[in-house]
Amino acid sequence: MPPRAAGALLAAVAASTWGLWSLFLRGSALSGPAVTATVLAVMALPLPFAFRRSALRDRGALAALVLLAAADTGNAGFYFAALRDGPVAVAVLTHYLAPLLVALLAPRLLGEAPSSRAPWAALASLVGLALVLGRPRGIAVSTALLGAASAGFYAVVLISGKRALRSFGPLALNALHAPLSIALLLALFGRSALPAPSAGLGRVLAGALLCGVGANVLFYAGLRRVTAQVASALTWLEPLAATAVGAIAFGERLPPTALLGAALVLASGVWVAFEPGPASPVTRA
Repeated sequence: MPPRAAGALLAAVAASTWGLWSLFLRGSALSGPAVTATVLAVMALPLPFAFRRSALRDRGALAALVLLAAADTGNAGFYFAALRDGPVAVAVLTHYLAPLLVALLAPRLLGEAPSSRAPWAALASLVGLALVLGRPRGIAVSTALLGAASAGFYAVVLISGKRALRSFGPLALNALHAPLSIALLLALFGRSALPAPSAGLGRVLAGALLCGVGANVLFYAGLRRVTAQVASALTWLEPLAATAVGAIAFGERLPPTALLGAALVLASGVWVAFEPGPASPVTRA
């Protein structure tokens, strides 16, 4: 399979797997920071097998790794706050402004060739996701601001991850940034970020293995083969998969326009993934 097609497929599978998180988190007694700390701790487990000292010689990649760790903490913190404090539809829609930000910033910060399709696909996907989620309970300004803040951090995660992958492999990148993110999380939330033994802890650990380590490594592997603009456009499959899980596993009702919105999101992702252009070179750590 050509590198570009393989990268797009890996990113799509990863994003769809992220959409399964609710199967592991629904009913868990852990707080948002505690869930994040638990997932990050599991991500860090492969560190002894993934670390290579030679990768540290690339100072740009090392700086990108540190930036990724900080941005990942901000992304999770603001997104969990948006989901907790306001309408889910508003939180999700504003959080997924990230692909549009990546489409605008990646050519300037990473030297990627500008995609003529990515900005339009991001806007179309926003419309499609709005159709899938239906009318929100209300327009909460604070929720929208929190979601938009998480989108900014999420865009930084994608861009810094793309730069760090020039020297760090997918498994190493996922494992190395986790301890830094945990340290920052503890500095911000203190003891409330420490998970307490509970009935839901085992499910969170299982989710961390599948949706955390597994999906993240697949996504970073895909990100090495395609531009950040293409990879970010495919992350729209996450809320789409999450919506499907809610309907199938939890009996959540979907609006009549959901199928039309889902088709629009899928078509937008395929349109960007198959845009003519060079694939990102596959680097090796």
